Parts: sequence; structure tokens; C-alpha cells
Amino acid sequence: MANEQELREYLKRAIADARDARRRLREAEDKAHEPIAIIGMACRYPGGVATPEDLWRLVDDGVDAVGGFPANRGWDLERLYDPDPEAAGTSYTTEGGFLHGADEFDPEFFGMSPREALAVDPQQRLLLETTWEAFERAGLDPASLRGSRTGVFTGLMYNDYGSRPNLPAEGNEGYLFSGSAGSIASGRLAYTFGLEGPTVTVDTACSSSLVALHMAAGALRAGECDLALAGGAAVMSTPTAFVEFSRLRGLAPDGRCKSFSEHADGTGWAEGVGLLLVEKLSDARRNGHRVLAVVRGSAVNQDGASNGLTAPNGPSQERVIRQALAHSGLTPADVDAVEAHGTGTSLGDPIEAEALLATYGQERAEGRPLYLGSLKSNIGHSQAAAGVGGIIKMVQAIRHGVLPATLHSAERSSRVDWEAGAVELLTEARPWPETGAPRRAGVSSFGFGGTNAHVVIEQAVEPTDEDARDGDEPTSEAPAQANVPAPPVLPWVLSGRTREAVTAQARRLLSYATEHEEVEPAHVAQSLIHDRSVFDHRAVVVGSDREELLTGLQALADGRPTPTNVVQDTKHTGKTAFLFTGQGAQHTGMGMDLYHTYPAYAHAFDTIATHLDPHLDQPLHHTITTGHHLHQTGNTQPALFATEVALYRLLETWGITPDYLTGHSIGELAAAHISGILTLQDACTLVTARARLMQNLPTTGTMIALQATEEEILPHLTGHEHHLTIAAINSPTSLVISGNQTAANHIAAKLTEQGRKTKTLTVSHAFHSPHMDGMLHDFHHTAAQLTYHQPTIP
Repeated sequence: MANEQELREYLKRAIADARDARRRLREAEDKAHEPIAIIGMACRYPGGVATPEDLWRLVDDGVDAVGGFPANRGWDLERLYDPDPEAAGTSYTTEGGFLHGADEFDPEFFGMSPREALAVDPQQRLLLETTWEAFERAGLDPASLRGSRTGVFTGLMYNDYGSRPNLPAEGNEGYLFSGSAGSIASGRLAYTFGLEGPTVTVDTACSSSLVALHMAAGALRAGECDLALAGGAAVMSTPTAFVEFSRLRGLAPDGRCKSFSEHADGTGWAEGVGLLLVEKLSDARRNGHRVLAVVRGSAVNQDGASNGLTAPNGPSQERVIRQALAHSGLTPADVDAVEAHGTGTSLGDPIEAEALLATYGQERAEGRPLYLGSLKSNIGHSQAAAGVGGIIKMVQAIRHGVLPATLHSAERSSRVDWEAGAVELLTEARPWPETGAPRRAGVSSFGFGGTNAHVVIEQAVEPTDEDARDGDEPTSEAPAQANVPAPPVLPWVLSGRTREAVTAQARRLLSYATEHEEVEPAHVAQSLIHDRSVFDHRAVVVGSDREELLTGLQALADGRPTPTNVVQDTKHTGKTAFLFTGQGAQHTGMGMDLYHTYPAYAHAFDTIATHLDPHLDQPLHHTITTGHHLHQTGNTQPALFATEVALYRLLETWGITPDYLTGHSIGELAAAHISGILTLQDACTLVTARARLMQNLPTTGTMIALQATEEEILPHLTGHEHHLTIAAINSPTSLVISGNQTAANHIAAKLTEQGRKTKTLTVSHAFHSPHMDGMLHDFHHTAAQLTYHQPTIP
């Protein structure tokens, strides 16, 4: 029997261990495949593209952004061009997709000297700008991320800024090496923003930015960082790429990528910068971050010993697509479209198309082909920034429900057997309808050296109530997107490092607000407060409606004398103090407009009331809204405490916090709680005990405000110390006496004869006087039961 019992116990343990092992294995597998949320995007691409919205307008409008060589880079344009592909040192094309403003930069904004800025590669400078924008567009103050576990993964393939002729320029020695080093591109972002996660510069040529995204996703899943920047940059400081590919006859003479077209005749070089801010989907939901799209999975592989070092390899491309789908847990039929590499070469495009036909083109439902397109047809091949540009384009396409057309591809390439699978080239734009399943797209990038990357992105689906119950509650302090009534007057807050920067901000905001009439002014006000850093030069436009706000904004943008609804100034170095008032300020309905307008106030008030109500004769909310017994001390003091603390919590959500706290009477306990000395529960215990004990004292006595100095009043108190005292000194020439009514009235009468102002206060008791001594023993007993902490605010 003993052996049987031992065997049963052993089997129970073994089964329990096996279940635990399976659970841990499932958790590990889930963690290894957890979707990654894209919560912020920023970019620069040809055609004046400065935002993801600009990029969408460009592709949606079918814009061809390819143009002539830049005239501001010191290139010898007259000697550079030669139509003969054999002419050494020349390019047989004069066009490409360029960032013509790549030389524009505000070094002061990033704490950089003008001399150092001249020695820093434009790629690094543009990465600084887009990093800032990616953070802000995600609703994060860049300053708040200093010291955070944020990773940086940047793709970069050009290091030619430091190898231009006649360098280094005078005064640039010591800056040029770091300014043009690829390794510094990611390190400079981490240094400037104080980011302490993994920081890596990736160079796999044209696939760099997608490989960077793949690495960032892996680092997030492995717990190496909490947030990550991923993307790439390409700015050609010299025309070397044009010269080299001219010798290889790899360039289109007109500089345009004719992706998968019968007329494909080579690639067209372009420039660009694109960055994504990503985090695990579970973290994004818990933190309350807006999810633009989801990275379901990704894969990276290599051509290996193929048919040439720089030649594309079809089987490797097939494998990387299948690996990405397996990592995503999806079938080819689950994906609606692919943003292709599509460089427009007569060799590469057919190989890529055949790989897509062999993977995504198989086993699809009737009438559900894979749609194929490429951003390169609009802007050219932006190289290390190409893949991330495709991601941004497809995120926008998912959000708008449209698949944009691929330009220059009206006639499909005859080198591709299009009948081998269900793949349709997007020769024209088409709707991307809802089908009940999330919209999904694959994005491909294949590197010049054989490194291939494929990423599957998916439409962000709002979590269900069940998902929310299964996960943690949101912890973000980001504003709730509740349908909150707008206040009667709204502020639009702008700031910049210089006065000119504020004016520029006003112009940009004016343009945005004019173009987007559907956006509520209250939402603009909220975003300007919560999603932007605050700098020393500031302006606030206030208005009761859109027209009034736009009028003030126009004046600010024009630099005209500001109207009455615009305030412009610089930050002052003074500190802020909050003073919490005492009894006498209470009135029926106090704070209730705030309660019904701002969820933050209502939540704070309700939380406080749950701690106060058990000690009160009637609910606090009822006392304030009806005024019933509000002026009885037992209710007055809790009501003031709750209102003051709730108001502080509301201001706190707006970023308004004090350097110092002080309070008068019951306001002292509000200050003590907010400073961290007392927990909310202990503070409510002390507040209600104080109010109850004072309420139960005799109601004899009075309080009188006097126009007098302390020195003038002290002689009058001689002999009355046991029943009359100075209760408060409001200013050097204003104070309050409290205690015996006869003695107090006598002093007041003498001052009135001297022409001084006096006022008897409407109070039930002679507070802050010897009349309160009867409650001290019981009050001390209650106070002694509480825990007191070191204050966090002085």
C-alpha cells in the first residue's frame, strides 16, 4: 500500500511538472512570436515628403518625385553627365530622387555647435530630426525617454560625407571622423536622447532598414529593450553610386524605376530617411499607446554561394518569404498585398516576381489575387531607407483602405509568367476593402550583397473587452479618448527654442488646422499639451471656437502684433508654489463643472470620496451638489480637502506641478497628502477626525480679520492669552484674531476708531484659538496611529 501511495504521489508530481513544462514552453513560443506594434513613424523622402501623411498624398496622387541632380552639393554637373555608359567617371543619367533640403539643419535645437554640425553627415542630422518626430508623433515627450531602455537600430550604407574632396575644412578637424562614421549614426541618437537600449548601425545595403526592424523586433521580444527605433537613412554626398552603376549599366537613363514593367531598363537612385518607433503589442496596449499597425513577423536570410555576389537569387527570396509567414503564423492567402523590392531592373524584377508567384501566388481564393506594387516607382530606390519607406507606405494604405498604383508599369513584363500564380500588378489604384480579417501586407527588401528581408505587417485591431480583461489595466498617463465636453475656452500651446521657431510652429499648425477641418479644436489642444515638448519660447492662442483660434494663430504666424487672444513670452526662471485654502471657501456645487467635464477630476474625486464617506453622515458628493449641511464643519473640511486634491490631480495631468506646497488650516492636510507625507487613506482619516472633533466643540467665540500688523496687535492681547490669539497672519498688514467674542470685539472697535478695516468672519467656531484645546487629546490619539513619510515635494 505504501508503495502504491508513493507511486500515485510521484505520478501526480510528474503530471503537474509536465503541465508546467508545457505551459512554460507555450509562453516561450508566444513570447518569441509576439506581434510588434508600430506606434510612431517619421520620414523624409523625395518630392518634399516630410511626414508619413506627405508620403501618402504622394503615392495616392500618383506623383513622380524623380528630378534633376542637386545643385548644392559641389558636384561637377557639367562633367558628370555623359550618355556613353563606357565614359569613365561619368553618369549616363542626370536624374534621381533627392532630398534637396538635406543641408538644412538647426544645430542649436540638438545642442550642437554650428562648426560640429557642418562636419556631421546629413544622414545623421536627418536621423536626429526624424527621431524627435517619431517620439512626438507617438505621443511621447523625447525628454521623458532619457535613461530609458530604448534601443536604436538604424540602417546606413553611405559613409562618403567624410571622403569628399578638399576635406577637412578649416576648423572641422576632430569632428569629421565621428561625423561621417556609420557606427556613430545610431550612437549619436542614443547619446543625444539618452537612450540606453541596444544601439546598432546595420549595413546590408538596400535591405538595411528592414533588417534593422527585424533586429529591433527580436530585441523587444528578448526583453533587451522596452522601446526601439528602427529604420534607415540614405543621402548621397558624392555621385559615386551613379558613376559605379553606370559602368554596370544598372541605371535607368531617365532615373525612374519601372517596377515589373515591360519597359524596365534599370534602377533609379534616390534618397530618404524613415524611422519607426516600435514596442511589443502587449506593452503598447498596457501603456495606452496608439497602434498604427502591427508587425506580425519577419525573416532575414542570405543568398549564399549563388550565381553571383551581387545577383538576386530566387530560391533565397522564396525561402525568406516562407520563413516570415511561418514566423507570423500565417498562410500566403492571409496576405493581401506585397510592397515589392521592385528596383526596375530587367534581371531582378522577373526573379522577384517568380518568387512571389511561387509563394503568395499559390492556393488563393478565386478573385483574391496578391496585389503587387512598389514605392520605388514614385520616388526611386532610396537604398538603406527603401524598406522602411515601404512599411510606412503600406501602414498608410492599410489605414486608408486603398492600394496605390505603381507608376510606369502599364504594360507588365513579358519576362514573367504571370499565369503561374494569382499575382496582380497594381497598374492602377484600387480599394482595399474590409473583409472581416485584418488587412495584411508583406514588404520585401533584398540587399546588394545578398541579405534578404521580408516583413509581414497587419492592420491594428482594437482589443476586445475580453482582451482587456485578460491583460493588465493601462498604466499610461496619456489622456483618455473619452467623449469629454470641450471647455468654453481652449488654449493652443506652442513652444520652440527660439522666437522664430514658435512662429514656424504657428505656420505649420495653421496649415494643418486649415486642411483638417474635421479635427476638433479640443483634440488639437489636447495633443499640443500632451504630445509635445515644452521649450523656453512660448505662445498660447486662446479661443472659444475654431474661427477665433485660427485668427489668433494667423496673427502669430504672420508676426503681426498679437491680438488679445494671443500671449507670447519666454520661460521665467521663478518657481511655482501651490497654496491650499482653509475653511470659508466652500460653496454649493464647487468643482462639479470640473467633475462633469474632466474624467481625471471625476476619477480623483470619486477615489477620495470612497475613503471619506465611511466617516461621514452623508455621501460627500451629495453634500457638495445639494449644499445640505455643507457649512457644518464636519462636512466642510472633507469637502474642501476632496476638492483641492482632485483639482491638483487634474492640473497634474496637464503637466502643471509645483516646486513648493503650502496650505492654511485644512489646506495643510491637503498639502501634506500631495507632498507624500500622508497616504490618501491616512489623510482622509485625519481630515474626518479633525472635522468631527471641531464640530463637536462649543460654538462660542468669533474670528475677526483686522487691518493691522502683528506688532500693533500683540499689546492688545496681553492678559487675554488664555482665550484670544492671532489665528493667521495673511500679510504684513492683515491678520485674523480668534477666541473670546467680547475681547475680540473690543480690539476691533478700537481699530475701527482709528480708521482701520475690520471684518467679522462667518464661521461656526473660533478656530486656531484656545477654544480648540478641548479636541487636542483625541486628535493626537488619531494622529499617532498614522504613518508619516518623507515628503517628495517641499
